[in-house]
Amino acid sequence: MFDCGEGTQLQLRRLHLSFSRINCIFISHLHGDHCFGLPGLVATMGLLGRTTTLHIYGPQGVDSLLRPLGESGEGETLPFNVTVHAVDTKREALIFEDRSVEIWSIPLHHRTPCCGYVLREKPLLPHIRRDMTDFYGIPVHALRGIKEGGGWTLPDGRHIPHEQLTSPAESPRSFAYCSDTMYIPEPPASLSGVDLLYHEATFAEADAARAAATGHSTARQAALVAAAAGAKRLLIGHFSARYDDEKTLTEEARAIFPETIAANEGLCIDVGNRR
Repeated sequence: MFDCGEGTQLQLRRLHLSFSRINCIFISHLHGDHCFGLPGLVATMGLLGRTTTLHIYGPQGVDSLLRPLGESGEGETLPFNVTVHAVDTKREALIFEDRSVEIWSIPLHHRTPCCGYVLREKPLLPHIRRDMTDFYGIPVHALRGIKEGGGWTLPDGRHIPHEQLTSPAESPRSFAYCSDTMYIPEPPASLSGVDLLYHEATFAEADAARAAATGHSTARQAALVAAAAGAKRLLIGHFSARYDDEKTLTEEARAIFPETIAANEGLCIDVGNRR
C-alpha cells in the first residue's frame, strides 16, 4: 500500500479488499492526508487477528504515527509485530526486495521531507511448452533447468534448444508513485520507462505560481515528467478542490502526454502489458 490517509479502512471494505494481504505500507510524507489513517488501520489489523509482521516505510519520524496506539494501550495488545523502516528522502535507493519485486525510493520536493516509490517486477522465467516436452519425453526433473536457459539432449544425440522448448514469459510490470511534489524537470533514473506513473496534479497551469508556493505540481508539469521519464501511461490525482471539473486538468495533461488517466475512488487499472 502506498500512503494511508483518513478513510482508508472504509475504502478497503467498500472495495472488498483484504486487510491481511497488506504486508508493507509505504508512506510518502507526514502530512495528514497521506498518513492519518495508519494508526486506525494497524489497530484494526490487530482486532482481525493478524499474526504476520507488518512493515512500514517512510521518512524519518514515521514511527511517531503509531504513538496513539501506545498512548491508548492498543499497541501493547497487538498480536503481530510492526517493523518501521526510515527512508532517506534525499537519495534514490533500493529499500525493499523479495523474489518477485524491487521497490525503490526516489527524492521528491515538497514542504516537508517526501519521497516517491517505484515498484518493478523481476523478470519471470519462460514458460515450458508441455506439448514439446511431452513430445520429446523430457522428464519432469529436467524442466527447471530448461526454464533457466538449458536445452535437452535426446538419447540419439540430437540437441533440442531452449527456445524450442519454451515460450516467453510476460513482460515484468512497473509502477511509480510520485506523491506531493514540485515539478522535477529531470526525473530520477528509476522512473525510466515505467508502465504506469502516478503523479500528483494539484493545480492547473494557470495556477502554476500557487503550485510552486505550496510545493505541488500542475497537470502540465506532471505530463512533462511522464514524457521525460518515457512512461507508458500517466495517472494524475490529488486535485485541488478549487476545480469543479477535473476535466480541465486531464485535458491539460493530455495536450502534452496523451496517455493520461484521471484518478478517482475505486478506479482499477491493469498495469503493464500482460498477454
